[in-house]
Amino acid sequence: MTELHPIDHAIAAHARWKSNLRQAIQTGQSPLTVAQARRDDACDLGRWLIERPAPVKSSPHYLEVLDLHAKFHREASHVLELALAGKATEAAEAMAIGNPFATVSSKLTIALTAWKKAITGA
Repeated sequence: MTELHPIDHAIAAHARWKSNLRQAIQTGQSPLTVAQARRDDACDLGRWLIERPAPVKSSPHYLEVLDLHAKFHREASHVLELALAGKATEAAEAMAIGNPFATVSSKLTIALTAWKKAITGA
């Protein structure tokens, strides 16, 4: 069996975030607070980014992913804030295609995929 690349793990973790937000919208509950969701250094991807060696941190791919990841957490915390306030319709709309959350989420996945391709050539 082939070992997953760390960026594949990051993409999977990103997908779990979206799933968890959808669940919060449905239930009005989350194990995370809005402040925790806003932190871009506490999730799996955030910790992985922090742990990269200095030469990697100056690469354009790293800088783009770092920026998009921070934006993703700002948008995710907004969605979670709406969900926890019982504003399920507004939260779902905030996640909808064409809105900032969906846009930054898509850009982050694309940037991660491009970074992996640059590293592995695949």
